[in-house]
Amino acid sequence: MDHEPLRRGVAEFVGTFTLIFVGAGSILTIAKALAPALTSAQALDVYGGLTLVGVALAHGLAIAVMASAVGHISGAHFNPAVTLGFLITRRIAPSLAAVYWSMQFAGAAAAAALLRWFYPEATRRITHLGAPGLSSGVTVWQGLVIEMVLTFFLVWVIFATAADPGGSFKAIAGLAIGLTVTMGVLMGGPMTGAALNPARAFGPELLSRHWSDAWVWYAGPFIGGALAALVYDTLYLRTQRPLLPVGPPDSGVAEPRPGDTSVS
Repeated sequence: MDHEPLRRGVAEFVGTFTLIFVGAGSILTIAKALAPALTSAQALDVYGGLTLVGVALAHGLAIAVMASAVGHISGAHFNPAVTLGFLITRRIAPSLAAVYWSMQFAGAAAAAALLRWFYPEATRRITHLGAPGLSSGVTVWQGLVIEMVLTFFLVWVIFATAADPGGSFKAIAGLAIGLTVTMGVLMGGPMTGAALNPARAFGPELLSRHWSDAWVWYAGPFIGGALAALVYDTLYLRTQRPLLPVGPPDSGVAEPRPGDTSVS
């Protein structure tokens, strides 16, 4: 019996569980602390000021830590949109992608179930268990584009740091990916909740039964992630001409100099 898909799938489950448990949990913790001053209409304002930085760091650190921990096992997708990018560029078998998707959504649901148990009903109600949402004045189309663009950045960084064999930054790939999530939440958190990840939306939505405009957090990340994967794969991973390296051979650095990105 081949246990490899199971081993990889469990790593995806744990990583996705961590993202939802820590990321959505940070929103619930802040909301609980501010509960006396919060109303339903103010739920998304939890992202204001220093609380936005805290929520962004919680998401980014969760990804950075788990990507560094299990990236060598599963590639540390933790995101169905990332897995789709690898699938359409033929970097993962369809059967393994199905395992990844099932484990990612299962991990998200399990984490949300625990959060539902931990926090009082009032806190869960005003935050929808940490589910992403559109703030006042943001249309569904604006939200869709924000999620597309931010997920594009995320998958682009993943391909550049973790998938590209010519990259020089594999040792810090987890940090780079986590920081990309952090900057995404800093920009998009007050606008859309900055899920950048269908699983990040799915767990809290399922357990809070809050599906308002839910398609935004599935269509946006899937489209943005697929586009980033296709563009990076086409431009940089399918080329037959190697990039010129920087420094002497024993430096181990293979970063191209500006102007030396192709051989003529």
